[in-house]
Amino acid sequence: MIGKFGQRRERRKRPKRPKRRKRPKGRKRLNLYICRMIEGNSYLLAIESSCDDTSAAVMCNGVMLSNMIASQAIHAQYGGIVPEVASRMHQENIAIVVDAALKKADVEVSQLNGIACTAGPGLMGSLTVGLSFAKAMALSLGIPFISVNHMRAHVLSHFIDDPKPQFPFLCLTVSGGHTQIVLVRSPPEMEVLGQTLDDAAGEAFDKSGKILGLPYPAGPIIDKLARQGKPIYPFPIPHIDGLDFSFSGVKTAILYFIRDEVRKDPEFISKHINDICASIQHTIVEILVRKLTFAAQQYGIKEIGIAGGVAANSGLRDKLTEVGRVNDWNLYFPAMQYCTDNAGMIAMAGWFEFLEGIESPLDTKPFVRGMQ
Repeated sequence: MIGKFGQRRERRKRPKRPKRRKRPKGRKRLNLYICRMIEGNSYLLAIESSCDDTSAAVMCNGVMLSNMIASQAIHAQYGGIVPEVASRMHQENIAIVVDAALKKADVEVSQLNGIACTAGPGLMGSLTVGLSFAKAMALSLGIPFISVNHMRAHVLSHFIDDPKPQFPFLCLTVSGGHTQIVLVRSPPEMEVLGQTLDDAAGEAFDKSGKILGLPYPAGPIIDKLARQGKPIYPFPIPHIDGLDFSFSGVKTAILYFIRDEVRKDPEFISKHINDICASIQHTIVEILVRKLTFAAQQYGIKEIGIAGGVAANSGLRDKLTEVGRVNDWNLYFPAMQYCTDNAGMIAMAGWFEFLEGIESPLDTKPFVRGMQ
């Protein structure tokens, strides 16, 4: 009786949880169910604020429970990201987004075992907001703080869901600000084989869209219009040695082409917008795929991952699927919600470090560039 009574008293000390004992229906609550079936749960909160999206995610034993994102549509009226505006919006959104992520995961702050946060690369003001919040929260709770490299997190986003690539694998990371080919030997061991020398692929899409008068961000709009057109206008493919990229010449060629054609016919863009977009997308995709194919042949690797916001581009996915079939590649694409900037990928990268017992100092500084 005493033993049973002791057990009952001990149970009352545990935090109250919603009355949800049956296995939840649907994929959304499946991860939460799986996590709660495991004893000794470890909960990791992750924060991402490298650019204009404020995001927070909660992971339990390597399983994603929530991934909340607050986007900043205000930048569309400026035709690009305004750093000062972005950092101020992060200040307004971060507490709300973190609270939403914890509530969706059904996790209390007191249950957290660690906090991961993007340290860079990114916008200095935006990074500072996220880092300051994460450090203060970790310090107040007395739990580890883990700084995460944004680019490494894009690569490791492949390990959030199945199927997962086998080591070693090549990862083509393409986003608004970065374009890289990375050789991944293990979660901590990565080597940048090639990267852009000027504009990134995402910037090439957005700047081309600006030339055409399309709203920001132009990448998804060009992708949508390209599906209805044909790549009939040839734009130059730059010849860069090695595995590095360059997109500035393509952007300039598009600018001069549109300028000359509009002089002949002021309505040229409106009449041929679908074919123009298809031609722009075809050229950018061709540059990416040629370099990736060269890297795969050079290193003899058939495990290929694609990450970053531009990984959602249908033209790139279709072309890589076609080339992958010819070259017998095993292709891996993260789920769409993990392609753009998000805290889910920060949680995954942070989780690998958490398992190794790696903790970052509270004087960790944000950085703008590099794979530090």
